[in-house]
Amino acid sequence: MNTESLLQLDRRFVWHPFAPMRQWLAEEQIVITDAEGMYLIDSHGRRYLDGVSSLWCNVHGHRVAEIDAAIVAQLGRVAHTTMLGLCSEPAILLAERLMRLVPRGLEKIFFSDAGAAATEIAFKLAVQYWHNLGRGGKNEIVAFAEAYHGDTVGAMSVGRVEAFHRPYLPMLFPVHFAPSPVAKGCLNDLEKILRERGDEIAAVCIEPIVQGAGGIIVQPSGFLAGVRKLCDAFDVLLIADEVAVGFGRTGKMFACEHENVSPDLMCLGKGISGGYLPLAATLATKKIFDAFLGETWEGKTFFHGHTYTGNPLACAAAIASLELFEKNGIVKSVAEKAGKLGEMLDVIRPLPHVGEIRQKGFMVGIELVEAKESKQRFDPKRRVGAEVCQRIRRHGVILRPLGDVVVIMPPLAMGVDDLERIVAAAGEEIAKIAGE
Repeated sequence: MNTESLLQLDRRFVWHPFAPMRQWLAEEQIVITDAEGMYLIDSHGRRYLDGVSSLWCNVHGHRVAEIDAAIVAQLGRVAHTTMLGLCSEPAILLAERLMRLVPRGLEKIFFSDAGAAATEIAFKLAVQYWHNLGRGGKNEIVAFAEAYHGDTVGAMSVGRVEAFHRPYLPMLFPVHFAPSPVAKGCLNDLEKILRERGDEIAAVCIEPIVQGAGGIIVQPSGFLAGVRKLCDAFDVLLIADEVAVGFGRTGKMFACEHENVSPDLMCLGKGISGGYLPLAATLATKKIFDAFLGETWEGKTFFHGHTYTGNPLACAAAIASLELFEKNGIVKSVAEKAGKLGEMLDVIRPLPHVGEIRQKGFMVGIELVEAKESKQRFDPKRRVGAEVCQRIRRHGVILRPLGDVVVIMPPLAMGVDDLERIVAAAGEEIAKIAGE
């Protein structure tokens, strides 16, 4: 089918995620039909560097021979079977492989199919853990301002990005919010919450090291370790949401490793399958798992599950991806290339409308402001970030903004030359703001 026919059908039938649809319908769009390596290819044959890893999940690039082969091989055996009451070979092998990599103390894995599901599972596990121990009064969650943990109701409740969540506030359950991790005195405020309400709090939930959808907010050194220490002091579980920051994205396999922190519950998604298929997981300590053991009549069972939990094709892709992590030294290479990426970003840092550039590994947020000295923000009606990213496409690069923060989140296997091209395209279009 030709491009215009596809676009007509899209405008007629498709509702796109996180898209202001009035503007979407009025703007020129592209139809992705193919991919190769680090490139997405549209219906006209034009090639674009995938500067956002197809929403922060692609690791090794597209059409990776080893992952393709693993999926095809699994497809020749079984595409899907439920894990409710049955075991699954790919899920078992993936679980064993992951346990070699995750922080110490995590020993059990509960599979699901999306990052938001992984966080919902963690919240439910935390609350039921205390319930099963006879301490049902510990049923509340503490989170942080600017947090994002997904778009389901529980995940929205524990997140708080106002632009995303404002309409749904009446339907969300109450959560205690500490200030943003970069706010002065945040740990003191967290300690106050735990001191006053510790008997009612089941867990503290955090995106370790970097808050992603909040604008690529990099936490100060020692913050995560400080949160772990407070959780221990007040007998509260620590939930680490590594959906966005896990699998090498920050320069460590898991972000918790930067401060040698072991959470009680850890949520994984996005890069777990190399960016190929929907898959997520929630990992727990043996202490938590053991609290769910008992006779059926005791009511300790975790009654939760998803149709596509531990899907064999997704698990096969994940195993192949982890083999490539090891074979190609992906985590080490990210740590090395991140330094070079930082040097590239230094070139655009002085631009008059760049307020701040925040980076950790292959996570970059370029904050656009109207006035550099005062950091005065643009009027949201101008949609400056969206306009800049739209123009960047002319350079053969795909980027997406978070408001007026231009996000660069390339596949981890991307080479330095391609990184230079992405940064150059962003810098050129950001520089044009001053002339407008």
